[in-house]
Amino acid sequence: MTALRLSDQLCFPFYAIARGLQQRYRPLLEPLGLTYPQYLVMLVLWETDARSVGALAQRLHLDSATLTPLLKRLEAAGLVARTRAAADNRVVLISLTDAGRALRVRAEDVPKRLVEGLGGGEVDVHALKTMLEAVMRAVEAP
Repeated sequence: MTALRLSDQLCFPFYAIARGLQQRYRPLLEPLGLTYPQYLVMLVLWETDARSVGALAQRLHLDSATLTPLLKRLEAAGLVARTRAAADNRVVLISLTDAGRALRVRAEDVPKRLVEGLGGGEVDVHALKTMLEAVMRAVEAP
């Protein structure tokens, strides 16, 4: 193993896979009017509506400076609303609008279509996801 060969780097397959998956998501998300990062935000809100920007940022592993423009675009599209928390007006809450909730129904087949596009049963998605989550935890560990 040569330390500085691209093909020997642990990070490169992750980078290439992330880019490739985003490209695979693009035609699935375009009819919904979402980019991949916006889709991730919507997934979190579909799980639990009315989350603070900080909670969204933590869940998505993003900083607020990266997340704020995404949220503004989702708000401009009428999918989310931003309000101040009653208990602490420094906290901004993000909630789904009726249109944002309705979009969930149209998005329900996206994960299935993505897996089918990757060859269906050829990739053990569950095992792969479990392994990647273990790597993610290891990377995040102090």
